[in-house]
Amino acid sequence: MKYLVALAFVGIIGSLAAALFFMMKGGSTDGSKPKGGHMARALAFRVGFSIVLFVCILVAWKLGYIQPTGIPAGK
Repeated sequence: MKYLVALAFVGIIGSLAAALFFMMKGGSTDGSKPKGGHMARALAFRVGFSIVLFVCILVAWKLGYIQPTGIPAGK
């Protein structure tokens, strides 16, 4: 489970870095692609990776693969 979470975080950070790169690079010179198309796609992948990570953690908790630790409930 630790490897899955680490891989998802790498994917999230990678897609965020790709969006930053496309934002700094700007649009294409020939005008064939819109300026924000690549950046929007990279940000959409980031949102998708985040949702998948959250769902995977929730399912792993429900199936008992991970146990919550930390602050006791009710205190």
